[in-house]
Amino acid sequence: MAKGFNKMPAMGGQAGMLQQLQKLQRQMEEAQEKLKVETVSATSGGGAIKITMTGDQRCTGVEIAPEFLKDADAEMLQDMLLTAVNLALDKSRELQEKMMGPLAGGLPF
Repeated sequence: MAKGFNKMPAMGGQAGMLQQLQKLQRQMEEAQEKLKVETVSATSGGGAIKITMTGDQRCTGVEIAPEFLKDADAEMLQDMLLTAVNLALDKSRELQEKMMGPLAGGLPF
């Protein structure tokens, strides 16, 4: 038999890629767990309304200053809540991109 015909093809490239993907998966899982506890806050109405969200976009707090409720009408309150929620979502997405973005850059394909 000729030399080299009995050998299995080298799997170093594929095995290395698999190990890299497994490492990346662990890192992504760790980042997702951190996002569940990291929080961001946004305010509207000069701080009269404050929304707190986690990095995985769960709202964990809504604070409305009692003195704001004395003078606010329903439409103004709705607008300010909507503004604060959207700002908090934007901040949460930015946090997610900050934590997860570098991991996506490590994909081998």
